[in-house]
Amino acid sequence: MQTNPFTRELIYKGLVTVADNMILTVVRTSRSTVVKNNLDFSTSVCDGDGRLVAQGLALPVHLGATMPALRGCLDHFGDDVQPGDIFANNDPYSGASHLNDVFMFKPVYKDEERIVFLSIILHHTDMGGRVPGGNAPDSTEIFQEGLRIPPSKIVERGEPNTTLLRLIEANVRVPDKVLGDVRSQIAALGAGERQLLDQLEAYTAEEIRASMADQLDYAERLTRTGIEGLPDGVAEFTDWNDDDGAGGGPVRIHVRLAVAGDEIEVDFTGTSPQTSGALNPNYWFTVSCAYAAIRACLDPAIPNNEGFYRPIRVIAPEGSFVNPRFPAPVGARGQSGYRCRTAVLGALAKLMPGRIPACPGGSEFGIVFAGHEGGGAPFLFLEFHNVTGHGGGPDRDGQDAGPFSLGAPANVPVEVIEAENPLLVESYGFLPDSGGPGEHRGALGVVRQYRTLADETLIQVRSDRQRFRPWGLFGGKEGTPGRCILNPGANAEVLPSKFIRTLPAGSVFRSEMPGSGGYGDPLERDPARVLEDVRQEKMTRGHAQTEYGVVIDAGRSEVDRKATGTRRASRRRNPRRKEVRDFR
Repeated sequence: MQTNPFTRELIYKGLVTVADNMILTVVRTSRSTVVKNNLDFSTSVCDGDGRLVAQGLALPVHLGATMPALRGCLDHFGDDVQPGDIFANNDPYSGASHLNDVFMFKPVYKDEERIVFLSIILHHTDMGGRVPGGNAPDSTEIFQEGLRIPPSKIVERGEPNTTLLRLIEANVRVPDKVLGDVRSQIAALGAGERQLLDQLEAYTAEEIRASMADQLDYAERLTRTGIEGLPDGVAEFTDWNDDDGAGGGPVRIHVRLAVAGDEIEVDFTGTSPQTSGALNPNYWFTVSCAYAAIRACLDPAIPNNEGFYRPIRVIAPEGSFVNPRFPAPVGARGQSGYRCRTAVLGALAKLMPGRIPACPGGSEFGIVFAGHEGGGAPFLFLEFHNVTGHGGGPDRDGQDAGPFSLGAPANVPVEVIEAENPLLVESYGFLPDSGGPGEHRGALGVVRQYRTLADETLIQVRSDRQRFRPWGLFGGKEGTPGRCILNPGANAEVLPSKFIRTLPAGSVFRSEMPGSGGYGDPLERDPARVLEDVRQEKMTRGHAQTEYGVVIDAGRSEVDRKATGTRRASRRRNPRRKEVRDFR
């Protein structure tokens, strides 16, 4: 059936609106901090065959796993899909992502035909398992990570599956939050169905199906045109994870990226083998990270749907770190997913100099505090901190405290943390001198410092970049490394980037997140911009002089231009030993 572009666009925008409104329903009805404040969830609309057609204002790396998770449900149930059903799936080996991410899908019918599946993927605070929160990097098999929900019906013909709901309730540490979020997902899918049918009342099922298929083809054409505008070529890039989370050495993430005509191939061959820890990203999460990196290089007006994925091929050898075999754990795969994306971006920077910023810094930090308050009530606080910002770019500094587009969860306010948990946030702010030096400097690292107030608190941290710092580009330098410190001060203990500890009351944990990489020669940075950074206390006078060759008259708070010119000229004649590679 032929469709005109006006009908196609009206139907598409209607689907996007439904997805966005499901987001609002979740925010208004959910119970956990990681959902209602951190916004770690996504919504989308797939067509009746399971192809992603439209997405809400979502996390980019969620959406690449939506179709495989739905396909797992359709493969299991076959023709047993009925009005009023809602599928649930969190099994990474049935197309899902990791156990905390529970996918739910609701079929919607019009004229007795299935026209779409509404989708919500939501990160639940706890799914049971050996460690609260489910992100422990040192798990050795998926059975340790919590309750695995294979493709199931959590609602069947409009009736809740009370057996499955009771199993979830019995296996999690904070059932009020988890079941509250489960019901929030179900409610949002119901609200989405009602709105969708209202918005599409004027169209027949055949018109809707034809318009969605046309929308996918349209997105594919735009994507292929965008790729044709990129320079053909092959580039390789290697980035590193500090460790595997379970005591093993560094993990190599290698990418070979080839652009040929209107297609892109991303090949992770040469990446380290799968490890014993839980940092392994499963195949579809690796694919999502590659899609997210490439998406950032193309026209933002291209619709976000399955059509965008068609010209991109991702190779991740089975048994490698980025495509582990069952029963490998994958609970902490979010952190290494960042590394997959930065490796793809590094390869793109080689192919497209002048378009890609340097490596982002500390947007890899996840933390769990869990235990019991004075009255015996359990608490579990889970937070993913993602506000360090990008590295320096071709024409601007990295945005301090800006989001990183791989995940971009929202900031959790300090007041919320303290009101809902026995925790005190003693420090939250920028780390001076932490952004990678460059003509355009990297975003500053961020510090979070927590004090525990319960008698005993389990803490689990998932972070990185203590050893392999965020890389700079074209003469820009690396950002500062991350640091984890217990009880800062005279008796401070420096901790690894990933650990689990039990702390007594009054313990202080300080996380210093890495700064982002710089772009271009620091000696080319405008001295006035260096002075402004010093005035805003983002940079010290000593750092300005050492890294940028800018001498600031402390008495007048002005640049000493003569001394600066002399110092920079001397540095150019006698450059120091190069401290950073443009590319690994």
